[in-house]
Amino acid sequence: MSAATTRSRTPDRLCAEAVDLAREAAEEAAFPGVVGEHVSLFAEGDRVVTHLFECKEPGYRGWRWAVTVTRASRAKLVTLNETVLLPGPDSLLAPEWVPWSERLRPGDLGPGDLLPTEADDLRLEPGYTGADAPLPDSPVSEEMAELVEAEDAEVTGGAPAALPLAPARGSIAAVAEELGMRRARVLSRYGLHVAADRWDEAYGAKTPMAQAAPATCVSCAFLVPMAGSLRQAFGVCANEFSPADGHVVSLAYGCGGHSEAAVMPKPLRPPPPVLDSMTTDVFPLRPDPEGGSVPATPDPAEDLGHS
Repeated sequence: MSAATTRSRTPDRLCAEAVDLAREAAEEAAFPGVVGEHVSLFAEGDRVVTHLFECKEPGYRGWRWAVTVTRASRAKLVTLNETVLLPGPDSLLAPEWVPWSERLRPGDLGPGDLLPTEADDLRLEPGYTGADAPLPDSPVSEEMAELVEAEDAEVTGGAPAALPLAPARGSIAAVAEELGMRRARVLSRYGLHVAADRWDEAYGAKTPMAQAAPATCVSCAFLVPMAGSLRQAFGVCANEFSPADGHVVSLAYGCGGHSEAAVMPKPLRPPPPVLDSMTTDVFPLRPDPEGGSVPATPDPAEDLGHS
């Protein structure tokens, strides 16, 4: 170890004794009454010492005022170098800054908000290639050139064979647009896997609802199958009483709203009344005085039971 390194680690005596000068500088830079006790000092280099003072500023717990003093070689006058407020080992610090693209969470996007995607987003891949280039088997044949020239006489500046690029009608972008495939980028395999993992975590076989379900969604009539490769593992729930209504669910998911879990029995229907329409019933116009239970002519002396 060299002598210069040893001297730099040993605080200069005059700079170490300049505590009052360092305190005055800290109090001048800070608000009155926020500079606390002298904590420690350490050597920054030859004849350069930093004094640390306790900070009593509200909201800066554990921070310290750092005042650096120095002196010239062979000089006894100590001068001020700088005064800063630095965090200590147990200070309260603001959380590390995170870009907005990493802070964004599902549900944060509101009406009118725009969410841009990066050009090299791993979840996306080109939907088609060669949008600005002619077809691989170009140039256009003479027969097609004459036909296109006759149809697009007012559109193109010359014969298609003489143009530097194929006409717009013959480009891959135009063909893709006619076929309904004009998407500059589509989901990549990585994007599909990320989405599948997210959906399986929310509505998959390991959720408590699926563990207690009587059957899985693969046999449920309310499951709307998806298109593409995800059809083999996911679908959309169409049961309004299910907690997953309108969500993408795994085929291994399940809930109590399964279409075949509990089939309600049909309500009992009373049998239709039996009507005898083949015979007639005879009803007398007057009650029979001998056969009826009520006399035809009531006795005036009989108590009728009311006043």
